Amino acid sequence: MQHKLTLMRRKSTSVTEFRELVGEVAMLMAYEVTKDLPLTKAKIQTPMETMMSPVLQGEKMVLVPILRAGMGLLDGMLRIFPSARVAHIGIYRDHKTLEPVEYYFKASKTLRGRDLILLDPMLATGNSAVAATDRLKGAHPRSIRFLCLVSAPEGVRAFRKAHPDVPVYTAAIDRKLNAHGYILPGLGDAGDRIFGTL
Repeated sequence: MQHKLTLMRRKSTSVTEFRELVGEVAMLMAYEVTKDLPLTKAKIQTPMETMMSPVLQGEKMVLVPILRAGMGLLDGMLRIFPSARVAHIGIYRDHKTLEPVEYYFKASKTLRGRDLILLDPMLATGNSAVAATDRLKGAHPRSIRFLCLVSAPEGVRAFRKAHPDVPVYTAAIDRKLNAHGYILPGLGDAGDRIFGTL
């Protein structure tokens, strides 16, 4: 995972390569972010005999990408959990105030009692992730987990302060934020690099 993250950080990495790497790292991180989801036993028939075998407990999980960059993580997660539901939350960071602005929310009416995984490649100031988590908690899920590729210490602190009950899964905690709220050394604007809008 660290090797793939290094390839993503390189300025010379093409849009195609970057997009593929984001999906691959998300797929690898899927195992870590779900390792403690509750299991129950189900009776199944193998080719040899009947047995009780572990399956995920409860309703299907819901993947929640923060638009637009979070969409880059979605395919990798869906490769591991193809039957997961997908909700969408649109939040952008106002470049002057660095505050989050919600512009879209679309989810099933059945988020209550489900396990949610919030997806965003970057945890910079933490403001967007905090706002998205605030919104999702209003739906009363069983759990929320936040998955990102790269985070800044400032963003991790802000998120933990606002939501100490929501675990953060990140591939790297970088050095700091610059004056414009970008992660250093970071990997640039993940959305632009995923969608080729540089």
